[in-house]
Amino acid sequence: MRALPLATLVPIALLLGLAPFTPEPHLVEKARMLFHGELQRPIDIFDLFLHGTPLLLLLARLILARPATPSA
Repeated sequence: MRALPLATLVPIALLLGLAPFTPEPHLVEKARMLFHGELQRPIDIFDLFLHGTPLLLLLARLILARPATPSA
């Protein structure tokens, strides 16, 4: 996970997370569908996975990159 460079991961996460820019990003649309219980079609589930995976990888990369805190 730490081998993923942030310089590559950040633009990919932003572009796929916000694409298409108009009228509404797929990630927002699919998240709303998920919360309303309307995410049923396979293409919608794939879209959520496709657009959400880079963002999840970025979050995991940032969490793993935190310096360890010494125990008291």
